[in-house]
Amino acid sequence: MKVKGLRWVVLSLISIVAIINYLDRGTLNYMWVANQKIIYSADDVVFNESDNTYTLFGNDDEITSADKGRVVLNNDSTYTFTLTGGIAKELGIIDGNLSDEEFKTESKRILAYITIIFMIAYGISQLLSGKLYDKIGTRKGFAFSAILWGTADALTSLTSGIKSLMGFRFFLGLGEAGPWPGTTKSNAEWFPTKERALAQGVFNSATSIGSILAPIVISFLYLLVGWKLTFVIVGSLGILWVIPWLIINKKSPKDHPWITDEEKEYILSGQPESKKRGDEIKPKSWKELLNKRKNYSLIVGRFFLDPVWWIFVTFIPLYLIEVYNLDIKEVALSAWVPYVGAAIGAFAGGWFSGLLLRKGKTLNFSRKTGLIIGAVIATPGIIGASMASTPYLAVIMMAVILAGYQFTATNLMTLPSDFHDGKTVGSLAGLGGASAVLGTITAMIIIPLITKVGWIPFFIFAGALFPLSLLAVFVLAGKIEPMDN
Repeated sequence: MKVKGLRWVVLSLISIVAIINYLDRGTLNYMWVANQKIIYSADDVVFNESDNTYTLFGNDDEITSADKGRVVLNNDSTYTFTLTGGIAKELGIIDGNLSDEEFKTESKRILAYITIIFMIAYGISQLLSGKLYDKIGTRKGFAFSAILWGTADALTSLTSGIKSLMGFRFFLGLGEAGPWPGTTKSNAEWFPTKERALAQGVFNSATSIGSILAPIVISFLYLLVGWKLTFVIVGSLGILWVIPWLIINKKSPKDHPWITDEEKEYILSGQPESKKRGDEIKPKSWKELLNKRKNYSLIVGRFFLDPVWWIFVTFIPLYLIEVYNLDIKEVALSAWVPYVGAAIGAFAGGWFSGLLLRKGKTLNFSRKTGLIIGAVIATPGIIGASMASTPYLAVIMMAVILAGYQFTATNLMTLPSDFHDGKTVGSLAGLGGASAVLGTITAMIIIPLITKVGWIPFFIFAGALFPLSLLAVFVLAGKIEPMDN
């Protein structure tokens, strides 16, 4: 049996697991604080001037005492009470009796700490996964990662408190990092040089699609079956994905029984490394990689750029809840919008640099132009988001920011395969990923501190990371081209 376009089939499977990956990591962010709005008639609401609270009388003689900040008088003289819910409250990790401001502060602080634990594991995994995928190959590497993170997410349903939650998120991070160095390596194996940025863009678009689906799918499941079964359902998806992956991705393109002769020739003839004998291609150690200044363009560039993505993925739900008082349904209907921009930016970034290459532009010109354009796209989004007066305008501006981010990131993440052959690509991508984690951990410490005074510093911080990343690439990379072996 021969399959036309087999390289795209393999990339499609990787894209599917990237979507699943983002559903898994989004489970906590969208269920951490999951508020619901309840409408009360004026006759069922009493304001207590002595302590600035409301007493709410519901059905079945249910009486609720609410902080003034959680009750809003509507134009039709009814009252809307925002009931605080989600994992943080249900597990008693954050005291539901705290004032509104104290609850917001604690929710950001503790979520940031849990995310740091996740990112520590993620960084360790970036290093180990890059080496692991170089050693055992992408077929086994992806299967291992998906089973590990899927199991960890499903078992999070057994969480009983902050310690067990951090433990499960740690193991989730160990598994979830694998697809990033793995995809860079897989694209180096399955695509000619001129298509690698496009392939990376397709993968990055898939992560954005996962982010689009996460608020909708997770919020719906939370309301339907609760947080425990949501973890089980979403976690099982990665494990089930392994079955078609192992069946279809049997061998590399050089030896795969399903690939057509035409596609094999097209792939291998467009890979400079394929012209070398096997004994000429030797994987480089971390020490060898770290001894080359050019490699630091990826390492330092990702240290500054990747936190942009992570701070939005982590804090968009809390931002919409705090600033615009959205409940879980309203968050589900709005939080996906920024990732539409991200999906478009990822695909466009890969397509654009590939277009320049096909038009005869150099690799150096094509990649660097893509990096600059992404930052330019993001700039008006940063300004607009910091001034947004409605949640609709805010999410549209964040879509512009993430479009620019992904445009730039797609070209940045292609550098390992631009610099090195297939046996080293995963290792350098892993080093870049580990550096990105350090940058993200730093950002997770900073964000709860600077948002105490409001969310404008959040957007200013994100905007400053773009020029810092570009500066690192332009100063350290020199000319982007394959390095001598």
